[in-house]
Amino acid sequence: MHKLILLICCLYTLQVSAQHAGYKPVANADEFRKQFVKASQATQSIQCDFTQTKNLSMLSDKIVSTGQFWFKRENKVRMEYKKPTYYLLVINGSNIKTKDGSKENKVSSKSNKMFDQVNKMMIDCVQGTILTNTNFTTAIFENPSSYLVQLTPTSKNLKGIFKTIDVIVDKKDYSATGLEMMEQSGDNTVITFLHKQLNSTIADAVFSVD
Repeated sequence: MHKLILLICCLYTLQVSAQHAGYKPVANADEFRKQFVKASQATQSIQCDFTQTKNLSMLSDKIVSTGQFWFKRENKVRMEYKKPTYYLLVINGSNIKTKDGSKENKVSSKSNKMFDQVNKMMIDCVQGTILTNTNFTTAIFENPSSYLVQLTPTSKNLKGIFKTIDVIVDKKDYSATGLEMMEQSGDNTVITFLHKQLNSTIADAVFSVD
């Protein structure tokens, strides 16, 4: 369950640690929020590749995974890990399907408080209201090319897993180029999004949970 929650939290930040070196507090937070909401509302679909690096506090080696990501309004997501091992996560509304090798599992976010909370966060992000989500406090930083949005959980469920979630947002189009999730365990996960295609046509079959 922890792995599934971690993956879902990766997903909702695609539409959006201590302060990173080179960043300073944003000069105009209201303007950032305005443009972020505008870009979120204009995004109907996303396709991209991703690279994920998992740093485990108990191990010196890093675990690097690669795969593909799809998003389509309203609340349709597919995240497919291809290397080094296959793992699939599909979200369609409140229905969630995972596939790990030959093992397939289906759940409803409505049957689990944590899943329901994370699902709400995804919707807030798509609608551009994630910055006012009461489950987080938000700090915004910037450098010449990007913003850093640092989300600190305030809800009991999320605080039990994450210290912070940092999202890097491109100043050119207000889309996420990467994120870092710092866990309470000392582990952290860094995801970089590559080759993004915004508002391309994606068939609904891609998000089938049957």
